[in-house]
Amino acid sequence: MRNLASSASSAAIEAEVTLAGAGAVSLPPEAWRELLALCQDESADRALLERLLDHWRVAHGAAFAAVYLEREGRLELEVASPAAGFAGARWLPGLQGLQGMPGMTGSGEGLPPALEAAAASAAALKGPDQGVLAFPGGCLLFSPRPPAAGDPATAENPENPAGAAGAPGIEHGPLPLLLLSSLKILRLRQEIKDQQFQVNYRVVELESLYDVGLAVAATLDLEKLSEEILLRAVSLLDARRGALYILEGSRYRLQRTFGGDAAPWIDSDGPEGEEIPETPETPVAAKLRAFLAGESAAPPSELLPGARYLLGVPIDIDGSPRGLLAVGDKESRRGVGPFPASDRRTLGLFANQAAIALENARLHLQALEKERLEREMQLAADIQRRILPRGAPEVPGYDLVGWNRPARQIGGDYYDLFQRQDGRVGLVVGDVSGKGMPAALMVSTLHSALHLLLDQVGVGPALLEMLNRHVFESSTSNKFITLLLAELEPSSGRLTYLNAGHNPALLLRHCASAGDAADEVRVEELGASGLPIGVLSGSRFQARGVTLEPGDLLCIYSDGITEAEALDDEEFGTARLLALLREHRCSPLPELLEAIQTATGSFSAGLPQGDDQTLVLLRRRLD
Repeated sequence: MRNLASSASSAAIEAEVTLAGAGAVSLPPEAWRELLALCQDESADRALLERLLDHWRVAHGAAFAAVYLEREGRLELEVASPAAGFAGARWLPGLQGLQGMPGMTGSGEGLPPALEAAAASAAALKGPDQGVLAFPGGCLLFSPRPPAAGDPATAENPENPAGAAGAPGIEHGPLPLLLLSSLKILRLRQEIKDQQFQVNYRVVELESLYDVGLAVAATLDLEKLSEEILLRAVSLLDARRGALYILEGSRYRLQRTFGGDAAPWIDSDGPEGEEIPETPETPVAAKLRAFLAGESAAPPSELLPGARYLLGVPIDIDGSPRGLLAVGDKESRRGVGPFPASDRRTLGLFANQAAIALENARLHLQALEKERLEREMQLAADIQRRILPRGAPEVPGYDLVGWNRPARQIGGDYYDLFQRQDGRVGLVVGDVSGKGMPAALMVSTLHSALHLLLDQVGVGPALLEMLNRHVFESSTSNKFITLLLAELEPSSGRLTYLNAGHNPALLLRHCASAGDAADEVRVEELGASGLPIGVLSGSRFQARGVTLEPGDLLCIYSDGITEAEALDDEEFGTARLLALLREHRCSPLPELLEAIQTATGSFSAGLPQGDDQTLVLLRRRLD
């Protein structure tokens, strides 16, 4: 409808405009009143420009006329006359590009067909009458009206491009002045509008960044947070595509993508401090680093495959990389285009907000994982405490105690004290290689298998051989168990034992003479009679025996006692343990146990306990 109206107005104007001598244009009073009314209407700037261009075109005998204004280095069509019949290009090369080419664009390539004649006639751009009127920030392109057959003016003056006698020069008269003034006003209004848009955009940007800060701070779920960050980044920059990567080790892992595929992993490490050439052979990591720093516009090809324009920024916390955020193909009213420099600043500010949120989410995940592990460790510690005996069995004529202190919440030392149905008493001390959860799991396996086999074969070489095969087949090659298994027959004091690579137990014989010095007490060692459990599948073990006489003291211990270290790395050693046993050989076993605990603790001078510590003490009472 508007084109039809413009066409009708153009026809009316052609009928009204008359030439009043060379260089002058006469408009009827109605036309001037219309122009005055449009000038007084602040919302009619474009309508005024259209009317002026219609009057100018008719007055100068042009078939078509179009005004192009320069924006972002190109010429954009602002208004054309007649509007109904104009089907030209909306965008043209910039002013300098036009002025540097014959005919503005060579053979008229890129120009509207209606203006190709103007391009051909403006080959040298020697004057304003050659199809173009240039002005600051734009130009007026026009095409002469084809001469009508039999036109007397044309016959008299065939070189007159206007096809009308006495047509004024295109730069003369009030119409060009009014036209250019209207263009200037329109351009100023457009600049004010653009500036206001930029101000509003910055306000929206700041509000968006503030909203992002609130939104991303409201969740600690990494998956939801990643989706929120990426969607807001794409929306903020009007991008078609996006990808969020999280740094894991030396590579970036794809956390979330939008609008298309992206590489699942991208290398992050590369040479530092060297200039990176833009070649296909450039290492991916170095190319990525230059791209994120804004030093290169060429990102790794696998970052967002198929994207024409990319923008990326790092996600850092205190200078330490945590990830990267990339967007691609900015959308605008002209289609897909590159990202302006201001978008890098916007995305960088956004990435700072995202970095804080991602770091909070990461720390939250770590806290949850730590809490979960602590719960599991506490559960494992409870299970292990149930495995260890709650107390020693009451054996007539004997005193028996056991004690265990793990280096961590759970440990790899194991001991057991139990009385069988026939009255015999079992003593077990074991030490699983390693510490923590793996060692605790082996302790659980040892406890279950040992008690199952005791019911089947009893204490003897067959038991350890079967236990050895089971541990060897069910554990890794670096796992083994040292074990001392003993069985006491209370009535006779006969002690049968098997030592699978464990520390020798210490047997202190009672001195019949009360005056004997402590260092004269005779000590026997119950040494190894086979390899540790789980080292070789076919290991053989030997059972040995000793008899406990009244007053004799037996100490079975793990290496956490003798290998306790002081500040100078000196170990507590077997000699100190033996000296304590001799000194307190006649003390009640709880006092002796406390003396050993105190001595090892003082020796280590407050250092963290390096290994699990276990003790079993057995004494035959004097008659």
